[in-house]
This record gives sequence, C-alpha cells and structure tokens, in this order.
Amino acid sequence: MAPTINNTTMLLSLGLGLLVQRLSGAFQITKISSFCHRPGTVFYKHDAPNTNERTLFHQLAVQSQQRNEDVVLYSDDWEDDEEDEHSKEEKRMNTSRWESLDPRIKSKIIQNAQEKAIRNKKKNESAADKKRRLMFLYKDSERKRKRASRVQRPLATNSPDRITLRELEVGQETEGTVISLANFGAYVDVGSECDGLLHVSQITREEFVEHPRQYLSPGEKVVVRITRVNAEEKKLQLTMLPKEVIAMDEDDDDDDEERVKLEDLFPDDELWGEIKRVTAFGSYVEIGAEVDGWLHFMDHPDFGMIPGAKPKEFMNVGDRIRCWVASVDLEKDRVKLTANRPATLPGPRREMERR
Repeated sequence: MAPTINNTTMLLSLGLGLLVQRLSGAFQITKISSFCHRPGTVFYKHDAPNTNERTLFHQLAVQSQQRNEDVVLYSDDWEDDEEDEHSKEEKRMNTSRWESLDPRIKSKIIQNAQEKAIRNKKKNESAADKKRRLMFLYKDSERKRKRASRVQRPLATNSPDRITLRELEVGQETEGTVISLANFGAYVDVGSECDGLLHVSQITREEFVEHPRQYLSPGEKVVVRITRVNAEEKKLQLTMLPKEVIAMDEDDDDDDEERVKLEDLFPDDELWGEIKRVTAFGSYVEIGAEVDGWLHFMDHPDFGMIPGAKPKEFMNVGDRIRCWVASVDLEKDRVKLTANRPATLPGPRREMERR
C-alpha cells in the first residue's frame, strides 16, 4: 500500500521545501518526492522547478484541499513500470536478433540444445528410471521388428477368391508365399482359407536344418507339395522334398512293425546303417530300429584325416556305415552310435602256424 499524508501535512512539507531552497541559495531539494517527478529525484540550481511547475504544484495542492483527499507521495508502481519497459526492450532486441539468424543456424542451435537437455536428463536419472527407459526402447524395437516381419499377402484373409481346404488334394503341387518363421517350421500361404505348415524336416534332406531361416525368409515364393489336409480341423501340411524322398519315407512307415525295438538293443551291438541326415555335429543313421541312431562326427573313423574338415566333408547322405551301439536311452527314445570298434570287444584272433 502506498504511503499517504493529509492536506495540512502536505502543504507544510511543500512550504518547508521552498524555504530551504531560498535560505540555501542553491535551490537544492534532497530526496523530496513531488507530484510530477519520480521519488528520489534531486533538484539542483539549474534543475529547479520553473514557473510552470510551481503553478502545477499549487493547482494540485488547491484541488486536493478542495476534495479533502490524501495525496500519494510515493508508489512502487513507478519502479515496476520502469522495469517492465526495460524487460520489454530487451525482449524486443533478442527477438529481432533471433529472427535475423539463418534458418539452418536456428535448427542447429535447437538441435544442440535438445541433445544437451537429453544428456543432462540421462546423467541425472535414477537406476529405476534408466531401467524403465531401456525397457520402453526394447518394447519399441520389438514392435518395429514384428511390423517389419509382416508380409503382404497375395490375397486378403477374408477374400472370396480364396479356395477351401476341400478343394485341395494330397500330392498337389502349388506355389505359396512364406508368411512367418518358427523354430519348428514355416507357415506358407497357398491361397487357401488357412496357412499350411512346412516342417523343418520337410525343407531338405541334404543337411540338418536347425531353423527355417537357413533356407527361407518371410515374403519368399516357394513351390510346395501337399502331404496332408484336414478340412474339419483346418490343418494343412506341406513339403518341399522330392517325390522320391517322400516315397521312401512312406515305405519306412509301412515297415514300422518290422523295426527293431529299443528294448532289444544293447551297448556294443554291431549294426549296419545308412546315413540319412548330416548336421554340424554329426549325422542320423538309419539302423532299422524304431528311431534313427545318432553318430557324433568325432566317433566317425574318418575324423581327423583332414585337419579342420567339417562333418559334411566326410559324412555323406546315403553312405552305408558299420557302427556299434554306444548307449540306449529308453525314456527319451534315443540311440547313440559309434563307428569306432569299442575297446571292450575282443579283437580278431590270430593263430600262429607252428612248424
């Protein structure tokens, strides 16, 4: 609230000020607030109020006396007005300077400021905030990866041009588009009402396929053959194997009743088999049992003949090999083989001829 005085006190102060001016002869008023000047103004002899100002003082004093009102000698608003004008002037100068800059320089300044703000934020963030931020980045990257892995189908899933499973026949050859990959196989769109499953074992028999991505990629066009179709359960199974290989598999299925049971196999039993598949660690051997036997590449007799050779260089599909049973796991239905004669077996007998 601004300080005020009544009319009598105001007139006495004004008269006292004029008296001091005349007695001193210097026409100097120190720290006396006026009605038309800002507080703290100092008048010197050459700055002394002129006749017009004295007339204005007199008129203000008479008007205030007639209205019987208090007169404001000092107000904080005067200083606020001065500060506002100063800040506006500075803001106007800064704005004009910013607008005169080149747009490329502006963008560079903004980019540097944003990068600095991000660095400061990361530097001061807590461990929990950092963990949360990294989790958001991981989820965002996963969403982008899944979005990028989606393949544009030749026909929409609800298109009337799609054929039903009843129209497909076993053995029919058709072209399809790989839609997605999984650890156990690939889903292929052949233009039917549901996608067909291409199992990893139905891609190739030249080598062991650990994952379909070794041979296939989403969006790739492939030629497949229908092996099984079930319209009631909406299931469709496909293959990329030649007809000869499929025929051999069917013959093996017919001979399941004549196969040797695992309970009849014992360690050190001697067998003859044929290599069916070669992997990066060994091969699967057909030994006439319920399951194929596993032969590790280090148990092959040709291992070490060529330094640094891979298994597929000395183990070929179709090779007949002499092997022995190393172990049998009845719970997991596994048979481990070795192509090196076990040391526990007696060697060939040699008889020396006596003379």
